[in-house]
Amino acid sequence: MVNVTIFGKGNMGKAIGDNFVKADNKVSYIGSTDTVGDIGDIVVLAVPYTAALEIVTKQADKLADKIVIDITNPLNFETWDELVVPIGSSAAEQLADKVPGIQIVKGFNTNFAGTLLSKEVGESKITTTVLLASDFDNAKSAIVAALDGSGLKVIDAGGLKRAHELEAVGFLQMTLAANENISWTGGFGIIE
Repeated sequence: MVNVTIFGKGNMGKAIGDNFVKADNKVSYIGSTDTVGDIGDIVVLAVPYTAALEIVTKQADKLADKIVIDITNPLNFETWDELVVPIGSSAAEQLADKVPGIQIVKGFNTNFAGTLLSKEVGESKITTTVLLASDFDNAKSAIVAALDGSGLKVIDAGGLKRAHELEAVGFLQMTLAANENISWTGGFGIIE
């Protein structure tokens, strides 16, 4: 059992939390107005990118030795037409630069809450797959172990530089759903 702290009480935070609970972990949630006390060994930033930047800056001392999952897709929500991080970079890399020693893992950003709850992508019956990118292999392994029994498939997508591509996929998927080209219970699936 692992203690998991989730910053964010929205649909994604709750769906991710439900999966950790299903896999026999203890989950606590922190909302935007809550006081931050002790946090778990695995921390999930289930908030928009700008809020994630604020959290890692304000909580740097508490996050320095933690596994921190960044689920953000740094979308410009005014235009829905671009990412707000430097070209060639990613939100995850920007967050990692804020706190030395933080074990940033990009994950869950290519999933919608509905697919995390149903464990399936749309009507295809393809098992929902969580892709993880990080330079910390031990952090990815810890997340895989903590999700064992959740019903999700988890795949190591490589080093943190792969977060750039994961965020591009997440961005594309979100814009397709927002334009009603796919449903919010659909998205991209991985077939082996």
